[in-house]
Parts: sequence; C-alpha cells; structure tokens
Amino acid sequence: MDVRALRYFTEVVRQQSFTRAAEKLFVTQPTISKMLRQLEEELGCTLLLREGRKLHLTDSGQAVYQRGLAILQEFHQLEAQIGDINELKTGELRLGIPPMVGMQIAGSISAFRRRYPGVQLKIVESGGLTVQQAVLNGGLDIALTALPVDADLPLNTLELMRHPLCVLLPRSAQWLNRSSLGLKELAAHPLLILNEEFSLNRQLMKAFQRQGLTPEIAVRSAQWDFLAAMVQAEMGLAILPEPICRRLDKQSLLWLPLESELQWSLGLIWREGSYLSRSAQAWIDCCREHWPDAPPRLSV
Repeated sequence: MDVRALRYFTEVVRQQSFTRAAEKLFVTQPTISKMLRQLEEELGCTLLLREGRKLHLTDSGQAVYQRGLAILQEFHQLEAQIGDINELKTGELRLGIPPMVGMQIAGSISAFRRRYPGVQLKIVESGGLTVQQAVLNGGLDIALTALPVDADLPLNTLELMRHPLCVLLPRSAQWLNRSSLGLKELAAHPLLILNEEFSLNRQLMKAFQRQGLTPEIAVRSAQWDFLAAMVQAEMGLAILPEPICRRLDKQSLLWLPLESELQWSLGLIWREGSYLSRSAQAWIDCCREHWPDAPPRLSV
C-alpha cells in the first residue's frame, strides 16, 4: 500500500472535497482520483460514496480512514526520528575499547559527548581481538584497537596514534645502568604479558618467533596494573606501551625502551562494505580532529 494513497485519501475525507484536497497537497485533482481508484482496487472495496457534493465513507472506508490516520502519524514520527538521527540529535554508537586504551581516548570521547549529547554512547571494554570480533559479527559499530589487523579480514582501519613499547622492570641495581633491552635478553627472564585477547600479545609472540625465541611466560593478565604490581614484586618483566608505563610509580619501577621494530599502534576499525551509521561516521570525524596527524578518512 502506497503511503501517498493513504495521505491523499485521508485528506479528501478531511476536506470533503477532491478539489480542496488537491490544493492542500499541491497536486492535480486527476492525480488524487487516480490514486484513490488504485487504492480501492488494491483493497477490493469501495471507500467513498458521492451524494451530490457530499462524500460519505463506507464501512470499509471508515476503517481505512481511522487506520490511515494512525499509520500516517507513525510515518510522520518515523520521518522526524530519521531526521533527528541524520542530524545526530539522537542515535546510538556502540564502541569497543581495550582496557589499556581508555586513557588515550578519553579526550575524544568527551569532545564527542559535548558535540552530540543526544547520541547514546555504549562502550564495551575488552581486549583488542575480542572487540575486533565484535565488529566483524555486528555486535559493535566501531572499535579502537592495536594495529595492524589481519589483512584477510574485511575491516577498514584508520591509524590514530603510535607509541613505543617499553620493558617494565623493578627499580633495582641490576637495571639502573641499562639504556634499553632486546627480545633475546628478555627471553632469558620470566615474562608477564597481557593475555591472548589482546592484539599486543599476538604481536609480541610473533616477534619472538621470528627470532627463534621461546620466552618463559610467568603470568598472563588482562590488567596492566596487575602486571605492574607483579613486576614490582619481582615476579618477572613486562612489556607495556610507553604511555602506560608513564602512569606508574617511578620510585619502585623502571622502564626502558624495547629494542624492536614493534610499536603500539592504535586505530579505528569498522567492517568493510557494511552500513556505517551517522553516529559512527561522526565518531571517526571527531577522532580525526583530535588526532590531526591521522591520515584522511577512508570513504564509507
């Protein structure tokens, strides 16, 4: 059923005139007459009876008129809601963020909320590989995670920032005169690393494998502050991004640059070839403004 036909029909009933309805709707009278005939043919019943200049609704016409008013009201509300969403007065953004990333993204989240207070922001905190899978299966609109992602995955990526990795050590005489540490030396010590749901874990393990090294993994955890506490307790050494290390206690902990090509690269990921909501597009643009050195946004 054509919504225009309902609109024409209800307006004819309201105006009690085909001529006045046509003027109100800015169409010709033959257009309205043709549309109403098609509506009656589609429904298989007569809707209007003419008695001189008066129009009377049949029982079927009365039912269509009452339901038509309700349908048109719902349609009007839908149009208004879609308009609000397009103008970002309302909507929803499902955003995935690994726990370590929260401090890096807080500024852009604050800017997004100030700019679009009507958009409901639903944040899921999980490891990079977990939020990546959620983006792929449609559970999240977009996520911030460590890059690169597997090239075979249908994901668009936009790098926002890049930081060096550091080796976190207890502040003891053994390490005070060192300026950096490499993977080969690290493999000789118990390691405290993030668990398997983090992209950084996979990147580190691949880096060790490329050098033919098999490190001793003492502890795996999803909490960087727990790993730092274990380092302080001299349970082993940890590899963490520099911004994380800078938040730690300098009186009890020491961090040195990791001698490796590895870096903590963070960026946005969203599913390639899928619909990207207006709120997700606005989030990308907001991040681009917050990190102006990021490359131009991919077309979506």
